[in-house]
Amino acid sequence: MTPFLLSQLCIALAMCFDAMTFQFRQRRHVVYCLVCANVLIGVHFGLLGHWTALLMMALAATRNLVSLRGPSRRLMWVFVSLTVAAVAATWAGPLSLLGGAAALLPNFAMFSRSDKRMRVLIMVSTLIWITHNAAIGSPMAVLMEVLFLGGNLVGYYRFYLRGQKPRVSI
Repeated sequence: MTPFLLSQLCIALAMCFDAMTFQFRQRRHVVYCLVCANVLIGVHFGLLGHWTALLMMALAATRNLVSLRGPSRRLMWVFVSLTVAAVAATWAGPLSLLGGAAALLPNFAMFSRSDKRMRVLIMVSTLIWITHNAAIGSPMAVLMEVLFLGGNLVGYYRFYLRGQKPRVSI
């Protein structure tokens, strides 16, 4: 099996873990699924030779586990600093910038006390990952992120928009 096909298989497995996150109510179970997905996505990027993105996923898996301890501004800034340092260390042009930008936002999201803010930041990050994954030519990774974005949009609608009365401006 070629590295490209193996990378796409890793993404297919990561999609299963991403889908499972929507089925759990306890944050701990959601985070464990995200960590498994992060590891598989990181392997995918490694197989394709995208080292910045691989490091972003390794940091994401670590950050997600650490975030279980609760929101901490200090830890958030540690992961922001590590993300910037990893991008600088693996700089390979605009793709590194896209991966770094996509990875920065979840640092703020995972340590947020607001579920609503967390969801919005994750959705913006997902849009950037879609662009990154299209640029590297990974169709399964694009599909995975599109499905993840769709799931988050449904959740956002269910939790924050449904049932709210429209605001009337005078």
